[in-house]
Amino acid sequence: METVLRYRGKTVSLEDVAFIRCLIAENPGDSRRKLSWKLCKAWNWVQANGQPRDMICRSLMLELERAGLIDLPPKKQNPANPLAVRRKPGPPCIDQSPIEGDLCGLPTPVIHQVRRGPLEKLFGGLIEQYHYLGYCQPVGEHLKYLATIDDRPIACFSWSSAPRHIGCRDRFIGWSSEMRKKNIHLVAYNSRFLLLPWVRIGCLASHLLGKMARRISRDWQEVYGHPIYILETFVDTERFKGTCYRASNWIHLGQTTGRGKNDLTHKPNRSIKDVWGFCLDAKFREKLCR
Repeated sequence: METVLRYRGKTVSLEDVAFIRCLIAENPGDSRRKLSWKLCKAWNWVQANGQPRDMICRSLMLELERAGLIDLPPKKQNPANPLAVRRKPGPPCIDQSPIEGDLCGLPTPVIHQVRRGPLEKLFGGLIEQYHYLGYCQPVGEHLKYLATIDDRPIACFSWSSAPRHIGCRDRFIGWSSEMRKKNIHLVAYNSRFLLLPWVRIGCLASHLLGKMARRISRDWQEVYGHPIYILETFVDTERFKGTCYRASNWIHLGQTTGRGKNDLTHKPNRSIKDVWGFCLDAKFREKLCR
């Protein structure tokens, strides 16, 4: 079959284009959204949680229309996209008096999954105000966590879809390029980790990383319908040493190349970072490489 387009891991052939044309012709009153849902159902194109890949499918059809391969029906409405122009979270108004002491002498920290919940706004404000990288809305699969002691925030975590290619990580796992494309969603990336500046508790960072590791795969399964087998993160060596990751039994996998995901020059254009990983399943290689 002749390939006419590759889009987000989907290969579209001339036969597929003919099928889409037929689908449009047979449903002249359908909106683009309805056509997308029908195409997802026909192709069994679903996410790991069973939901149709509706947005990706609509984007694919737009690409085919731009290429002159299909004619989509006119748009029936243009709803506002709240993600297109997103305001930065404002500074939070919270108690900033010091929280100090030994971990064993304080109430047990509690970790809350806050995505799409009432504490998500507070999470965003804390990251924007106190993390050196600021707040950036994760794309793809992601979860956000707020750790508290006696209902006072002490730390924030965000986890998101892993970068598609990290050389040292891929060599550690041992998967092929094809297996990586199919199973990269089983790896979660710790994109933000913040301890609030007024919190001074010994061993808190490694303690929270341990608590996260014990629950994140279960949480991911509940939200996205699949587990996580490996956690990974980058540590900017110009700022940090990664001590809390080492103390939590994370493994130093190597370093980034400093070229970014869309590099065309093959020359470093950003800081080189340490790559750390944590295996959540003893059989992670078997499960990621099958």
